[in-house]
Amino acid sequence: MAPAETPEPSGNTGTDRNRATAEAILPLVGGAANIAAVAHCMTRLRLGLHDRSLVRDEPLKALPAVLGVVEDETYQIVLGPGTVARVTPEFERLVEAERAPQAAGADELAERGAAIKAARKARNATPFKLFLRRIADIFVPLIPALIGCGILAGLNGLLTNLHWLPALVPALAALASGFMSLIAVFVGYNTAKEFGGTPVLGGAVAAIIVFPGVAHIDAFGQKLAPGQGGVLGALGAAVLAVYVEKWCGRVVPEALDVLVTPALTVLVSGLVTLYGLMYVAGEVSTAIGDAANWLLANGGAGAGFVLGGLFLPLVMLGLHQALIPIHTTLIEQQGYTVLLPILAMAGAGQVGAAAAVYVRLPRNGSIRRTIKSALPAGFLGVGEPLIYGVSLPLGRPFITACVGGAFGGGFVGLFSQLGAAVGSTAIGPSGWALFPLLDGDKGLGELVMVYGGGLLAGYAAGFVATYCFGFTRTILTELNARTALSSVPESAPVQVRTRTDDPLEPVAESRR
Repeated sequence: MAPAETPEPSGNTGTDRNRATAEAILPLVGGAANIAAVAHCMTRLRLGLHDRSLVRDEPLKALPAVLGVVEDETYQIVLGPGTVARVTPEFERLVEAERAPQAAGADELAERGAAIKAARKARNATPFKLFLRRIADIFVPLIPALIGCGILAGLNGLLTNLHWLPALVPALAALASGFMSLIAVFVGYNTAKEFGGTPVLGGAVAAIIVFPGVAHIDAFGQKLAPGQGGVLGALGAAVLAVYVEKWCGRVVPEALDVLVTPALTVLVSGLVTLYGLMYVAGEVSTAIGDAANWLLANGGAGAGFVLGGLFLPLVMLGLHQALIPIHTTLIEQQGYTVLLPILAMAGAGQVGAAAAVYVRLPRNGSIRRTIKSALPAGFLGVGEPLIYGVSLPLGRPFITACVGGAFGGGFVGLFSQLGAAVGSTAIGPSGWALFPLLDGDKGLGELVMVYGGGLLAGYAAGFVATYCFGFTRTILTELNARTALSSVPESAPVQVRTRTDDPLEPVAESRR
């Protein structure tokens, strides 16, 4: 049976186009009654579904705005940066508008979907991955502020070095540093929220860490320093506050709960933070910074090669989320993270590999269309369209893309060993989008040259490795012959389908 026709966004710009995209997506994911939750990250619309079987995958992936889909704990529709932030509110409004008239059969559907979701979660969600997901949910909401303040910090450094607009420099310094001076509070708030406590109590306890008055308190034979322990201390303090609050909820009489529970939560977890967590977390944070600097100062090209080469597999397995607190700790300590520019080289290898695939498959219009549409985002550090549309479906090019990332990371690591450490003042962006965030122990011009050289090395190594080793002769012949017989023009849209039960064995399909 031929698939039903699906609406395509008809607006030219702005709200109309975003609403049209949302209107096109909603019926293809089972309608409003099938939506349990709606959220988004930097590139993906994340949907909690009652019944996965109601999703019409092929028409959904045929929508021009949809770059691909990923199945994890949620059903994730890749729309790209910027677009997803504008489509999500429109999608939520549509869901709310349609939910009331559809509520009659919602209970039965919810029960059936809940059973399916529970089975999938039991199969895929390991305790370690669930822990990493929680860590990501704590820090990901902070990324926009980190990016914005990071760019302002870079602009302020540029104006300072060039001696331009001296009256503006103090104002930019305040704007860039204000958020970072209080980041522990935001981490504490999000941590308590994520672990099921009262968010403001988590923020209140974490605020102790940055309070200037802690400088008068002795712990472990020395004076505490405001900010000691940083985001790691805030994490620990807020988690402790959640457990204290829950304990109070069990033992404190209901009539006294509103008075006693908040006071005991702040008192107990605050004292433990002052006389234990701040010191321990401070030592751990210092060790992280020292280890990262030592690794690049002594390991150099070798360390960069390994880090750049392994980052794509870490992303595929979801393990890269464990690096978020490390990046944040380094930014808090040094003003920049020296790890991110090296890890960003994985995206450069991905771009080089995709370019080689384009050259090696001159007759495969489907894959070439995917590459043409995804490369601009790849250059800006958004790698999902290339990963799910090109390298993972083809298999070998994913490995050769990792080779490109390894060479790019080795290039940046080598210069770190030579004394030109390149860092980023924020996390999130990569590729060309990272240039405004560069910082380090050298002048901006030298940092740009090192990072740019790493990108070129990643592009070149990814291209050469993929061109030479990305395909067997049989696969190359088959992929070129398969679409050579097709009359589909190269300008037609492309879909990507990914099998996420095994992220290393996705399936790519072309659409007409």
